[in-house]
Order: sequence, then C-alpha cells, then structure tokens
Amino acid sequence: MNNSLKSNVKKHIPKGWLCQLRILFRLGIQTISDIKRTGLVNIVIITTMAAILMIFGSCFRTALSISSFSKELGSALEISVYLKNTSDMQEAKSEISKFEHVEEITTIPKSVSWDRLKSEMKLPNIDNPLPDTLHVKVDNPENLEAVFDNIKSIKSVEDISYAKDLASKIEMVNHVVKTITLVVIIIMGLLTVTIINNTIQLVIQSRKEEIEIMRLMGVSNWYIRFPFIMQGAFYGLTGSLLAVVPLSYVQNGLLNVHKFFMIPSPPYAQNLVILVMFSMSILFGAVGSFWCIKKHLQV
Repeated sequence: MNNSLKSNVKKHIPKGWLCQLRILFRLGIQTISDIKRTGLVNIVIITTMAAILMIFGSCFRTALSISSFSKELGSALEISVYLKNTSDMQEAKSEISKFEHVEEITTIPKSVSWDRLKSEMKLPNIDNPLPDTLHVKVDNPENLEAVFDNIKSIKSVEDISYAKDLASKIEMVNHVVKTITLVVIIIMGLLTVTIINNTIQLVIQSRKEEIEIMRLMGVSNWYIRFPFIMQGAFYGLTGSLLAVVPLSYVQNGLLNVHKFFMIPSPPYAQNLVILVMFSMSILFGAVGSFWCIKKHLQV
C-alpha cells in the first residue's frame, strides 16, 4: 500500500522539478564544501565584513536621525506675511492656500497683535499701526524659497520675511548628510567587492583542476558559477548578522538623543537600516564573486 501511494505521488511530481531540486542540493553541498575549504580565512572575511557593515549601518542610521532633526527644525520655520491696510485677510489667506507646498496658515489680526504688544509694553494712546499678519507653514524646508517667491507676487502683501539664513543652513546639513551616506555606500561596495574577489580567487585556484574537468565534461556555466556566487552572498549575510549587534547600541543611543530633545525618531528607521544593510551586503557579496569568476574563468 505504501509503495502504491509513493508511486501515485511521484506521478504528480514533474521529473524536471525533481531533477532541479537534486541539482540545487548538490550546488548547496558544493558551496558548503568551498566555505570549509577556505578555513580560518572565513573568520577574517566575516569579521571584516561585519566591521564595514557596522560603519555603514551606523552612518545610515545617524543620517536618518539628522534628517529627522532638520525636518523638525525646518517645520518650525514660518513665512511671516504682512498685509496692506486695505487688504482683506481672508481673501489673502485663500489665495496663499492655493500655492503648492503650503501646509498651514495662521491668521493674526492686527487688533490681536496690538493688544499683545500693549500687554508687554507701556505704549501711548495712539492708533494701531500694526498690519494684519499671516504665518505660513511649508511642508518641507527646501520649499520655503519657492513659496516665498509666490507669496511675494500677491498685490495685497505689504512685506514678507522668514529666517532665510537658518533655512539655508538646514538645507546644507541635509545635503551634506546625503552626500556622506552616498560616499559611505560607495566605499562599502568597493571594499566588499574587493574582499570577496580576493577570497573567491583563492577558492578558484584550489579547485582549478576540478573546474577544468567539469568544463571538459560539458558542465553548464551556471553550475560552475553558482557555488562561488552563493559563497559571496554567504559572507555578506553572516557579516550583516554580526553587524546587527553593535548597531542596536547605536540605535539605543540615538533614541535617547531624540528623547532628550523631544523630537520623534524616524518611524521604522532601525528596520529600514537592517533591511538595506542585509540587501546590499548580500548583493555586493554575490556581485563580487560573479566579477571574480568572470575575470579568472572563461565561463
């Protein structure tokens, strides 16, 4: 009964699929064999990869926090719009709200401003000289200049101002952070590819005769390449796993900084950093192996 059941199951399983599974299993065994053959060098490679990835992860996570600080500070910047005496405040507000990137508009009638000023200072009994004021909040500090130029063109506006120097400094900080992050990614990629390249080259040299025999037997190129590519991806994966431990301390430190300044931490920042770190390390590891194979083997 058991034999008949097995035969029925086998009928419903394509032979090609079983063959592919057997090939993948053999390739997995070959990958493990190559890693064992590399010996203690594996430890050096993995720890070096972990150090590189830890630096990358720390820089990336810090960059996210700095961007969050800049955005929070930038959102506090407002454009102060002073209207002419003959202007209607609600009409001006409605016109400004149509502009792109305008997030919020706060109206301050001149009577309210005058009452506040009189409560803070002793003033003579004169007519109110203050204008109606609008405080315009923009969705992103980078868009302050564009919104400023649009509001300036309105006829009912007497004067307009905002902290231009502070806004430009915030924009510069964001630009510097993005540039540093990009440079770190490039350096990480080059170091990873170089390390993997040198390692795979050693493995190729140790298996040179075996590879030549496989080529003479007509073994397909991907069958020869696959274990090397998987070995490179393995180094990237294990390096990332080690890098997660020190990266958690960086995350806790940055969370404490956010709490101290009462600025919310970027949502899912740590998960994003880990996802990017794992993806890039595995990709760079596999690419480094592939380039090495293409360089040293005519397959």
